[in-house]
Amino acid sequence: MPLINPKEMFAAAHAGGYAIGAFNVNNMEIIQGIMSAASEEKSPVILQVSSGARKYAGQIYIMKLVEAALALDPSIPVVVHLDHGPSFEMCRDCIDGGFTSVMIDGSHLPFEENIALTKQVVDYAHPRGVWVEAELGKLAGIEEHVQSAEHVYTDPDEAVEFVNRTGCDSLAVAIGTSHGAYKFKGEAKLDFDRLARIGDKLPGYPLVLHGASSVPQEFVSQCNQFGGQVGGAKGVPEDMLRRAAGMSVCKINVDTDIRLAVTASIRQYLAEHPDQFDPRAYLTPARDAVKNMVAHKIRNVMGSSNKA
Repeated sequence: MPLINPKEMFAAAHAGGYAIGAFNVNNMEIIQGIMSAASEEKSPVILQVSSGARKYAGQIYIMKLVEAALALDPSIPVVVHLDHGPSFEMCRDCIDGGFTSVMIDGSHLPFEENIALTKQVVDYAHPRGVWVEAELGKLAGIEEHVQSAEHVYTDPDEAVEFVNRTGCDSLAVAIGTSHGAYKFKGEAKLDFDRLARIGDKLPGYPLVLHGASSVPQEFVSQCNQFGGQVGGAKGVPEDMLRRAAGMSVCKINVDTDIRLAVTASIRQYLAEHPDQFDPRAYLTPARDAVKNMVAHKIRNVMGSSNKA
């Protein structure tokens, strides 16, 4: 199966009360781990590429790795998506390079400027069959180049106007999630009433949750046990994410959890095998850690097992 855009994926997810996992990729082992999990769970999947990943691995390398993954299991529906595209130019380059979905992030801009930038991307993407995700509201926290010191929650009425005026295909909303590993200091809370109001005003429309890693404490403990200093990291409880997936949220982003799984595994392996210097030796368990974590997310958070 060739790469697809997420239109049919999201329509089925919205109707079925589940979400599609959007997992950030940076190298071969992460792509292999995600795709192995998707194959075992028979789940559609979105492979997300950030601007940082494009700079690190190179767009052509990433696309060739995805091509290899598709050849190994053509039965899995796969979208390649630009995560947090900072400019029209980057979105254009990804569209021209074979991505089937792009996100233009104008959430830091004034409302009218966000609309203008998003519409510019939509006008380029749609004639080429490419999906466009946009964002309205701000998530606190830091992840790569995306950072904000405060939450600005998405206004439901503004969301309707934004979607109608831009023609964007899906919308990332701010309801209390955060970027990075340090999402909550006290009790975790998401504004489900706000999410429900947005969903009611945009019936059948796919919403997206960014900053939705759960920061599994076993990975935090594993990192710290073997020399890390990941103190106080706290993510979004998985039951909250599952609840959102049963509403209008059709795409849930996961990045931090992948980083933690990889790093915790490598730290443990090198601590227990200080004589080892073969990258294959420590990247193999790291790849397995990604696979196991993603399979768990697909089954228990997204609810997308056996939906391929």
